[in-house]
Amino acid sequence: MWAVLVFLAVIVALVIFGISAYNGLVRLRRETENAFSQIDVQLKRRYDVIPNLVETVKGYMKHEQDTLERVISARNRALGANSVGEKAAAEGQVASALTGLFALSEAYPELRSNENMLSLQEELKSTENKISFARQYYNNTVTSYNTKIETFPSNIIANSSGFKPKDLFEIEDPIERQNVKVSF
Repeated sequence: MWAVLVFLAVIVALVIFGISAYNGLVRLRRETENAFSQIDVQLKRRYDVIPNLVETVKGYMKHEQDTLERVISARNRALGANSVGEKAAAEGQVASALTGLFALSEAYPELRSNENMLSLQEELKSTENKISFARQYYNNTVTSYNTKIETFPSNIIANSSGFKPKDLFEIEDPIERQNVKVSF
């Protein structure tokens, strides 16, 4: 009789553990998805600022059409990126294009003092900070999720339930890791 009760208690404990582990994995997976969505929100904000920035600069930099087109092209590629890796690569291209734009704008003193340009500069600087925080939160959440699906005993539930590791939001080119210089 005691053996049956102990056996049932062990089964109930295993079921409770399984349910708890599964729910924890689902919660972490949803957090990673939400964290990635927050990166998207901030990137969209940046992408919305870029056309205004280009329009403001366009009148001053008539001879720099190639640079302006590169910024818009990088923005459009970034808008079409879907996966974490694609977004990271696209972000590197956007940062590089913006750096080129800002470097050229140094040659135009009237542009640096333009009120719209100063406002856009502040908006972009704020957005860059928010993107940085969103990336950090995403990577922290992904690290927790990946650790949970790889550590014993929750890895048993993860493997049997189809939980897959997520990619970190990493930029591979060391130059692209640098912040966009925003100074006018």
